Amino acid sequence: MAIKGDGVIERRSGIALWRQIADRIRLGLNAGLAGPDGRLPPEIALAERYGVNRHTVRAAISALVQEGVLRAEQGRGTFVERRRRLAYPIGVRTRFSAGLAGQARDRRGHLIEHAEEPASEEVAKALGLGVGASVIRLETLAEADGRPVSRARSWFDGVRFRGIEQHFAETGSITASLLALGVEDYFRHSTIVSARHADSEDLKDLALSPGAIVLVTVALNVDAEGVPLQYSETRFAADRVELHVGSGDQP
Repeated sequence: MAIKGDGVIERRSGIALWRQIADRIRLGLNAGLAGPDGRLPPEIALAERYGVNRHTVRAAISALVQEGVLRAEQGRGTFVERRRRLAYPIGVRTRFSAGLAGQARDRRGHLIEHAEEPASEEVAKALGLGVGASVIRLETLAEADGRPVSRARSWFDGVRFRGIEQHFAETGSITASLLALGVEDYFRHSTIVSARHADSEDLKDLALSPGAIVLVTVALNVDAEGVPLQYSETRFAADRVELHVGSGDQP
């Protein structure tokens, strides 16, 4: 069924209808779906607009409320949650805490998981190591004012940075952890940015609903001598963060 101005609802695509409607509502918010006061049309109007029943619309709205895109007010309706997106700068000296200074009062990182493992071909090439060399993998979560902002998977030379997981668990900071291991400064060598639908890990750790979009950066950091020290993949909640490439030269 084609919905004018709202794309196509695929009833046999294998993607749940409520999930498709959540995507349409999310896109519609950028095209004036909500009124001047931020209020969404009533459920019955949305059901008619998208050609589905009210239960499907309700499920879609519930998911977007959970994600923080919308908020429901008893007796008043559903409104756009007008939280300003954080501007995250990516440049020569990209740092999480410094990059969000002035935008969030509380900025912290959490260690989700860590492991010492043999380097894959991709990781070995990025870090200038042999395939199978020891690397330390950190799985980390970054929060700003209590809201999860990004989830990262980073690899470090397992010999040079042995114990980095302990430093990160104590400080919540990659910069502080590297400093404790003798790296006084480091620089962003390269960043590749893409976008995709959130996977199951993103949904759980970033508190997103199915169908949400994440921005993905694959990055390599090097020390002052140009030696690779951190290879990472970071997923940002797209409804909460804007990536400003080329503006991250903060100290």
